[in-house]
Amino acid sequence: MNPNHYDPLVADSPANQNWPDSYWSTTINQPGANKHLAGPIQTDVAVIGAGFTGLLTAYYLASHFNIDCCVIEANSVGFGASGRNAGFVLKGSGRLGYSQMAKRWDLDTAKGIYDEFTQAVDRVSGLISTHEIDCEPQEKGYLKVAHNHKALNLLRGAAQYISTHLGGEAEFISKVRLADEFMDHHQAFGALRLKDGFGLNPLKLVLGYKRMVENQGVTIYENSCVKQWIEESGRHRLITEQGELLANKVITAGNAYTPKEFNPRIDSKFLPILSNIIVTEPLSQEELLNAGLRTRQVTMDTRILKYYYRLLPDNRLLFGGRGAIYGKDAADPIYTQRLRYALGQCFPSIADKPLSHSWTGWIAAAIDDMPHVYTRGGSGYSLGYCGAGVSFSAQAGFRLAQSIAGVELPSLPLYTNPLPHFPLPRLRRVGQWGYYHYGWMRDRYC
Repeated sequence: MNPNHYDPLVADSPANQNWPDSYWSTTINQPGANKHLAGPIQTDVAVIGAGFTGLLTAYYLASHFNIDCCVIEANSVGFGASGRNAGFVLKGSGRLGYSQMAKRWDLDTAKGIYDEFTQAVDRVSGLISTHEIDCEPQEKGYLKVAHNHKALNLLRGAAQYISTHLGGEAEFISKVRLADEFMDHHQAFGALRLKDGFGLNPLKLVLGYKRMVENQGVTIYENSCVKQWIEESGRHRLITEQGELLANKVITAGNAYTPKEFNPRIDSKFLPILSNIIVTEPLSQEELLNAGLRTRQVTMDTRILKYYYRLLPDNRLLFGGRGAIYGKDAADPIYTQRLRYALGQCFPSIADKPLSHSWTGWIAAAIDDMPHVYTRGGSGYSLGYCGAGVSFSAQAGFRLAQSIAGVELPSLPLYTNPLPHFPLPRLRRVGQWGYYHYGWMRDRYC
């Protein structure tokens, strides 16, 4: 199956997917595959999925708690979202602002979630430094660009709220200063800037995590897709084409690449969303000057249907946004064309710059717009990063390992609440279609 056509809500299995056809895959040589699961094998904890979350869960289980575990991967490490995303390490996840969190719960809860997101960014930085992962981390800073006057006022309020109530450092940047110091963005009205957050090569990062895990003596089985998950007598049987893994506990960490029917704990509780990314050919110094691109900090706008972008180490511009609704339409050139048009609206002088790459990947959203890291009854999961999984997956893996080891987690909705059900889950894509049209109207006229 062509990986561009894979659809988690249509396909019965994520098996037999190829290495990602992303810009990142051109920066490294694909490593040889690990052995697949063969014969009956036993372990204390089985981790399903060898992306950011699964690998770090296994790493912390082994390194911090000396718990026997192994990782089982349907394809090869890096094939899924971990090798396809934009490489944004952000402090945040989902669509809820911190003032909204305080209204939904209380200020202490909002502070706790803010601290978790802060720790996530720091954790990724620490892992890169400690394990000397060569993943091209770029300059620190996250710019959230206002796309209209209303959004500008909201950002001004958000900056004040973070600084006043959460103890963070949030900087409000005027339109003039944004153009003079960061980027001459033709659709920007100003920005909020957080000092942490940065860009990196996500495929190099996940392969670095793989080395970390294997250095702990943990086995990673590749090309070993779980066909059946049977629970009996308090234990879990994970059955693949070539073997069977018997475990006392299971962590499922496939996020949006989880099969549509896998386990009642997560079935029909998340929405896979296609993200589309384009990368230009390298920009010359004259082109950078004309476009007003003066920063390599990660940038995202305030639209409902967001665009996100950053200048890469080799002076290519990465630009991303929402893709098709259905996997079968992922390769339709109209979505690349729309991103090209949006790029040209932001930076007109490079509107016709040739592209070197265009690809898609799935992210997962929960209906309440926040990730859920949850364990109960010998099984756990982390799902719903909504595009911010490069950073929060590190904190999720740490918290999952703690929970499996019996450590009490912070009393926050991220960890205490299971994934909520989608109402009428068979109509998720219909709802998504409606939401996209609503978002397009709001972004254009409100």
